[in-house]
Amino acid sequence: MRSNNLRTVWNAGGCVVNGWLAIPSSFSAEVMAHCGWDSLCIDIQHGLVDYQTATTMMQAISTTAVTPIVRVPWNDPAIIMKCLDAGAYGVVCPMINTADDVRRFVGACRYPPLGYRSLGPIRAQIYGGPDYPEKANDEVVTLAMIETVAGVENIDAILAVEGLDGIYIGPADLSLSFGFPGRMDPTEPKIVAAMDKVLARCKATGRRCGIHVGSTDYATQMIAKGYDLVTILSDNRILMQAAQAAVKAVKADAKSAASGIY
Repeated sequence: MRSNNLRTVWNAGGCVVNGWLAIPSSFSAEVMAHCGWDSLCIDIQHGLVDYQTATTMMQAISTTAVTPIVRVPWNDPAIIMKCLDAGAYGVVCPMINTADDVRRFVGACRYPPLGYRSLGPIRAQIYGGPDYPEKANDEVVTLAMIETVAGVENIDAILAVEGLDGIYIGPADLSLSFGFPGRMDPTEPKIVAAMDKVLARCKATGRRCGIHVGSTDYATQMIAKGYDLVTILSDNRILMQAAQAAVKAVKADAKSAASGIY
């Protein structure tokens, strides 16, 4: 079976640098896949991506060695299994608050006897290889999103569930849950303490911990703290920032030139 690059990076002691795809386009996914990311996550929850488009995006990512993962819209076994069957090598599941939530999530990602995933890897076997059904349980990565007060409070019970690989912190929703404005790269002491608690419990239990960040500087800080995965912005935000910077620079140069002439 094709190896999962997340596990390869982790086993080598590194931090996965993950990209985020919200634009529903196989071409933009292909462009991102050629930019050096370790993995790319297709966002079906808040991105403008449906299942069929997500499948074509996974096909585009497959032109490279980058590992495709997905964030599903909810803790729904149907969409989780379909995304895995389409070739996703990892699942990020939102709004995990209890151990029961985790059991339902990871069970949908694992074949029996470890879970209740139905056998039918229609594209996954093409992408992963003929031995996919026998080895998928060992390669597919399961990441539960912690983004509420309840999730933080229940972190020990959540991490105790068999089959969970790690946690993915959603800082914007986590901030909202604590009563602060929802944004990435939080600095409020209460939010930072909650994130530190989750990271520490992951380390103590041998689980991986990832986080979504809004800047390369914050990503560097999180890697230094010991995070195992950082997601930097998203394709639409990167496009917007680059376009805004280009337009601003050209307009500023044009204004200076005009001032010099007159």
